[in-house]
Formats: sequence, structure tokens, C-alpha cells
Amino acid sequence: MTNAPSNTRVRRSEPQTNEQETETEDEDLVCPECAGHLVVDDEHGETVCEDCGLVVEEDSVDRGPEWRAFDAAEKNEKSRVGAPTTNTMHDKGLSTNIDWRNKDAYGNSLGSRQREKMQRLRKWNERFRTRDSKERNLKQALGEIDRMASALGLPTNVRETASVIYRRALDEDLLPGRSIEGVSTACVYAAARQAGVPRSLDEIADVSRVEKNEIARTYRYVVRELGLEVQPADPESYVPRFASGLELSDEAEHRARSLLQNAKEKGVHSGKSPVGLAAAAVYAAALLTNEKTTQAAVSDVADISEVTIRNRYHELLEAEETIGMA
Repeated sequence: MTNAPSNTRVRRSEPQTNEQETETEDEDLVCPECAGHLVVDDEHGETVCEDCGLVVEEDSVDRGPEWRAFDAAEKNEKSRVGAPTTNTMHDKGLSTNIDWRNKDAYGNSLGSRQREKMQRLRKWNERFRTRDSKERNLKQALGEIDRMASALGLPTNVRETASVIYRRALDEDLLPGRSIEGVSTACVYAAARQAGVPRSLDEIADVSRVEKNEIARTYRYVVRELGLEVQPADPESYVPRFASGLELSDEAEHRARSLLQNAKEKGVHSGKSPVGLAAAAVYAAALLTNEKTTQAAVSDVADISEVTIRNRYHELLEAEETIGMA
């Protein structure tokens, strides 16, 4: 005999139409000793009488989570109710996907009749997932964004941001008169710059299905109409990628950053291409640290002309000499 704990809930019955079922249900909800009300203690897995304290049932199945939470924020953070939603899918990942492999849960191949049935289910499932033109547009665009982000080696957060930007553009009717591929590419370019992992227009154009001029024009339009806050690309953000492609040391990468910081102090970077400045800084740093590289190698990695590298290279060294003399 134990006392009923405080954190309990009363088990209540739902109304039944059948009188016999109602009587049976009522008998289950009352104490067999004193006919008192029964309560369920979820914490201890017991059903007890709140009047006399008789334990009617014990070791019941705990259907709650296997983790503990000590405040509301932690509870919401640990809550798991299915797969997480994502903006990179047109339905945010809430629909059902039917696997293309014709195998059952045990890995055995399906028969011909079952294969035909699964093919019909896939067809109708695809039709229901894209019921209108807006969803079909979104599905095609998000597929393009994922393809380009994979080709450019962009992280997941950039893909999510690009998908959100495209959804906003679609909701605000910015697509009429413009291609889906063009707006998708502009969204990837904007998202990469916002995340601090920018890619040059030439790199974006290499993986896109539209021309460079259309990408630039659509990008300016999307940024203006949506009011996106995109800072100018920092030349230093290109340095790690270029240095890694040339297999330079950490010392050379640090030296390249130092050259760019000196150029910013002197205002040399104003009006110059950040890609060209970063490539020239990497080339100059490799020479200053006695590491072997050529302008042609830097040009291939940065996708910039050797003439630009030579011009920016002299400007960077002059800016450092000026600061050293001061």
C-alpha cells in the first residue's frame, strides 16, 4: 500500500454507445477495494487508487522519450517527431518517398505484379507531390540549387539560405520574365556571399546553365527587390581556398592575409576585383616564403588572368613597402 504521487493524471473514459462496454470500462476505472478513482503515475509506471493508495497495476510501458529535460528550452531542443524539415525540398521533406529499388524490407526482389504496382504508386505519388505550377517551379529550382551547390562545394547552410531566397522571390512574383535557372543561380551566388564563402561570377557561370551577364543582371535585381544585405566580398575569404589548391603552407597563407590587410589600410583594394587581389596576394606570399609556384598555376586555381595577377601583385608589394617606411 502506497500513497498516490502528486505528478499524476486521472484516467478518464470516453463515452461508449454500447451499455455493456460502458459498464466494463467503469469497472476498470475504479479501485477493486474501495471503488475509488484510479490515477496513472507515468513516472513510476503504476496505476494507483487516489483514495486508499492501492497499486492496481505496475511496470506499465513508458511511452515517453528516453531522454531527460530540465527546462522547457531543453525539452523543445531534444524533441524528436520525425525527420527534420528542410527548405531545400519543395515540400520541406514532409511527403513520402517511394524507393526506386524494387525490393522489400528483407532485400528480396519483388515479383512482376508487385513491381508494376510500385511503379504506379511512384507515378501517382509524384503527381500528388507537385499538384500545381508553383510547386513544379519550386521543385525544378531547388534541384538546380542543390546541383550547383554540390559542384561548387558549398556547405548545407548555403543551400538552405539559397532555397529561402528563392522561395521569397517566388512568393513576391519576381520570376515572370526571367528563367528559373537564372534566378536559382543568382540565389546561390547571394547565399554564398552572405555566408562568407563567396564564389566568383566566373566559377558560378561554369556550373550554371545561363550566361554570366544574365547571372549578374538577375543577381542585382533579386538583391534590390528583396532588400538583401550582401556585403562586398572580402579578398581574404578566397585565400584559404587558393592556398589549399596550390598546396601552400600555413605560413604562406598567413603572409597573404597580412598583405591584404596592409592593402586595405592603404585603400588599394577599392574598386579592384577581390578574386584578383586574393590571387595576387597568394602569389606574392609564396615568393616571400620561398615556396615554389608560378603565375600560371595561380591563374588556373583562381580562374583569373596572369596579367591581373601581375598588376595586383606590384600594387600589394608597394602598399606594404609604404607602410614599412612609415
